[in-house]
Amino acid sequence: MKKGGRVVTDTTGFFEITSGDIIEIGGRRFRVTGNEMERRFGVEDPKYWVKRVIEDATCDRKIIKLSFLETFHTKIGGVPIRCFRDPDKEGDILDLVRGRDDFMQGEVFRDTMGNNIRILDIVRGKNFYVAMGDYFQMPHRVYYEKIMPGLLAKLLEAFRSIRFLHINGFRHGDIRNDHLMIENRTGKYVWIDFDYEYDAPENPFSLDLFGLGNLLIYTVGKGFHELYMIRHERELYGDFFDKIVEEDMSLLDASRFINLRKLYPYLPRMLNDILLHFSRGTSVYYEFIDEIIEDLEGFLRSL
Repeated sequence: MKKGGRVVTDTTGFFEITSGDIIEIGGRRFRVTGNEMERRFGVEDPKYWVKRVIEDATCDRKIIKLSFLETFHTKIGGVPIRCFRDPDKEGDILDLVRGRDDFMQGEVFRDTMGNNIRILDIVRGKNFYVAMGDYFQMPHRVYYEKIMPGLLAKLLEAFRSIRFLHINGFRHGDIRNDHLMIENRTGKYVWIDFDYEYDAPENPFSLDLFGLGNLLIYTVGKGFHELYMIRHERELYGDFFDKIVEEDMSLLDASRFINLRKLYPYLPRMLNDILLHFSRGTSVYYEFIDEIIEDLEGFLRSL
């Protein structure tokens, strides 16, 4: 077993940086206590390029993100989109949002090999994915009447925060329900983790907009409704699987049902129409975040 305690000034080999090692950067020393974990769908995977640390001088707990470059491809409506990590972009956004309480805060440094190192303040709270679990046992009709309007109002504010990025020439790049934190003390919605970037010249904001759409679908549906669930959880869905057509499904994820008014007829058409912009049956797509914001504002005013 490798012993910790090294002083690290070149973070290129981030897999080898382990608990007890000290990352020295910008004249400051940070003792590594472990790796952050990717927590999705009940699985925890270590993120070796993201270290939990304690700063020696202050004893403050921080997160350090090291330079990790990866590329993968996704599709929207059959159109391939190249996605990749861009530490410099995240650093630029950290500079842009400094002092704002709707984005994670941090500083950017370079190690001795020029690698981009981001030292981040920890956002104390639950992510939106986890927080929604508080309502999963609640009947959907009760949730819709008592809880959903407040959540949508909060999401509207979070969408306006993403608009701030867009009008300043940036995209979040990886909008997911676990990249939106709810800060414990204030209840403020805070965006984290914006180091992904993507190539989509025909619709530059497409992945961000679909990410926002997924947040709305998750919120309105009180969770996602996947084909496998609908087919096999008969006590919950009955014979609803037999009523689904291809046009009811997500353009981004063919297994995700999003025509939620078909499942919950009391949902207003105005709200469901927002969701259907992200369906396989749509011929009208959102191109700019202002369009989603305007439609969501209109729905909330109608309540």
